[in-house]
Amino acid sequence: MAWPRVRLVVTADDFGYCPRRDEGIVEAFLAGAVTSVSLLVNGAAAESAAELTRRHQIPTGLHANLSEGRPVGSARHGTSSLLSPEGFFLGKMGFRDAVAAGDVALPQVREELEAQLSRFRELLGRNPTHVDGHQHVHVLPGVCQVFAEVLQAHGVHFTRLPLERGVGGCTWLEAPARAFACSVERDARAAVGPFSSRGLRWTDAFVGLSTCGRHMSAHRVSGALARALEGTPTGHSLTAELMAHPGYPSVPPAGGCGEGPDAFSCSWERLHELRVLTAPTLRTRLAQDGVQLCALHDLDSKRSGEGVPGEATLETFLEPSHL
Repeated sequence: MAWPRVRLVVTADDFGYCPRRDEGIVEAFLAGAVTSVSLLVNGAAAESAAELTRRHQIPTGLHANLSEGRPVGSARHGTSSLLSPEGFFLGKMGFRDAVAAGDVALPQVREELEAQLSRFRELLGRNPTHVDGHQHVHVLPGVCQVFAEVLQAHGVHFTRLPLERGVGGCTWLEAPARAFACSVERDARAAVGPFSSRGLRWTDAFVGLSTCGRHMSAHRVSGALARALEGTPTGHSLTAELMAHPGYPSVPPAGGCGEGPDAFSCSWERLHELRVLTAPTLRTRLAQDGVQLCALHDLDSKRSGEGVPGEATLETFLEPSHL
């Protein structure tokens, strides 16, 4: 395959979740394997993560969280459609079920997103480089409109469109994981209109749903990029994002967003991602494929004629995946 020139942003999600996770993320950044991080401002280690960001000058965005732990806005002081009776967010699938049932009050979503942006600025003294969604909540129906409006109002231009081409055919994913990935992709496709109407931008291609945790390998990352770029004219310059979750495993009770760390954070899968990202094999493979790692701010300096991320090649990537 003749590859186009690709600029790849490697984003480590869940920065601020716990000190051990953050240690691994910083290790990957200093090794040049991660180029961007997304910060959970309700994470147990958010303050120390912000200090690490300043110390190492890490490009940092907001990982907007509406599904895990406790809120940072006024909802924490009373009842809210976003919360369980115990005062926690409803969970990865619980929040989705509540949105689908029409039980989530979108003004409360707006209020919490505003509060998390405000907390981010308190911690870092500036706007985030981008805002994406923890567990992809930002592309859910209804939520995506509010999300886009809030980002536009706060002058944040970059987000993530978690639309991975061909994820439905990734047979190594367990059936529930594949079904979830395809539902995220469908939601992302529907979010294109609201995001575009508010002037949001994203990379031309996205990978990471098929390479999460134990499924990450140099071969699969390269394969996911190849699927994303099929049909792209030779010599055409593209941007892409690889979503990653590297780190050292959490050790309870430290970590989490108010409820302690989850099973995935405590598992070996985080360390596996860290090892794959920092090993020479992946970097060599990407270099051979014509992929150059970069940060999001580098995408603002695209040469004349290269197009705007998320616009010029959008139709190429809007083909549905099938289970």
